[in-house]
Amino acid sequence: MLNFIRKKFLLILGFSFTFFFFIFTSPKFSWIWLIVRVYVGWEWLHAGYDKLVSPIWVGEKSGVAIAGFVKGALAKTVGEHPDVSSWYAWFLQHGVSPYSQAWSYAITYGEILVGLGLIFGALTFLAAFFGAFMNLNYLFAGTVSTNPQLLVLAILIMLAHKTAGFIGLDYYLDHAKKSWALFR
Repeated sequence: MLNFIRKKFLLILGFSFTFFFFIFTSPKFSWIWLIVRVYVGWEWLHAGYDKLVSPIWVGEKSGVAIAGFVKGALAKTVGEHPDVSSWYAWFLQHGVSPYSQAWSYAITYGEILVGLGLIFGALTFLAAFFGAFMNLNYLFAGTVSTNPQLLVLAILIMLAHKTAGFIGLDYYLDHAKKSWALFR
């Protein structure tokens, strides 16, 4: 009986592995990754654009919004189970707060670049990586919103990086890279 259960488990496990391997590597599923990629990219582009047109992020009062964000995150470091860890609070106090204007521009343009990279499928893995990195930082700062959802989708895009940009500029960049390598 135990041998039968083990064989069935391995059969199911083998099927699952094959199925997930197929989803993440087959060009037939690239249209699904296109939908996921454009959705996540649009979220980043929209967030970045909102910051770009806001004077408290980019412009005459740049840094005001990030200073308020840091102040709110630091307020979440108290209590028995704080939302923000003490090591991240130290980073916010010493690495972000003194340079709030520079961080304001970096976050704004970073969100726009991640959004454009994902929408157009250009350097998809890097765009998803930096999007996930920003999501992790927002989560460490105690901001939930849609960040967990976008983080999971960015990780899935990174896992499917071979096919996620297949319908996009990565297809042409990959072919250009291969043909360029032949002439080295």
